[in-house]
Amino acid sequence: MFQTALSDARSRIEDFLTDQMAPLGDDKIARGMRYATRGGKRLRGFLALESAGLFGVPVERALHAAGAVECLHAYSLVHDDLPCMDDDDLRRGQPTVHKKWDEATAVLVGDALQSFAFELLSREAAGTAEQRIALVATLAQASGAQGMVLGQAQDIAAETADRPLDLVEITELQTNKTGRLIEWPARAGAILGDADPFPLRAYAQAIGKAFQIADDVLDVEGDATTAGKALRKDADAGKATFVSLLGLDEAKAHAQTLVAEAGAALQPYGDKAQSLRDLAHYIIIRDK
Repeated sequence: MFQTALSDARSRIEDFLTDQMAPLGDDKIARGMRYATRGGKRLRGFLALESAGLFGVPVERALHAAGAVECLHAYSLVHDDLPCMDDDDLRRGQPTVHKKWDEATAVLVGDALQSFAFELLSREAAGTAEQRIALVATLAQASGAQGMVLGQAQDIAAETADRPLDLVEITELQTNKTGRLIEWPARAGAILGDADPFPLRAYAQAIGKAFQIADDVLDVEGDATTAGKALRKDADAGKATFVSLLGLDEAKAHAQTLVAEAGAALQPYGDKAQSLRDLAHYIIIRDK
């Protein structure tokens, strides 16, 4: 059931982005935008659709939030892969944007995807005027100097620090770098439903931490071909991770605890939130 729901959401989001990007034309930047948003797990977009669905928000409306967060996420990956950042050659099983084209193109593709995310949220079909303003403001906060960008800066600073980060510091870093953009689509569903965002934010904060722990576990145990990206780079660089700080078994146990916390946060929604509970479990057993 969950895999079917995830597959259906993935198809809807991909069709939506194809339609929305069609007017962009076929120059190198437009092609790069389509390339960068192709494939992937679509977990953030799925989270936006499912959280909005709790409140009866039409899929056609929620797709704007789902598409926006996927574009924002893709932009972050394009820039994260650059030589001046994490310097990766492979993403989603394909050459990274700067490898397929060049670094300047990758910078511009990322810039364009970030702008396009906010354009999608500004459209009338995305919600009421008040909802659209709230969506734009909260995504800006989640992705900017108080969120994802801050986390990336903290990650870069950690590479030249005189000591590895401790557990509190790595938790803060990953909450900003990864967690904020997982929390936002859950919050977006509540905004679109004119509902109290607290339960969904608590849920998303738990799965955001679990997601990063699972990534750290995959970096140790995963297969690069299946994952579609380079693995074991953090260990080779001597960077602190949840696995290096907690140990493999304790990290896995902590992820399970976070999944339980996420499920408890969904109690107000009853059976309607089953797909979100399934998502929490999927996050820690995925292989890519």
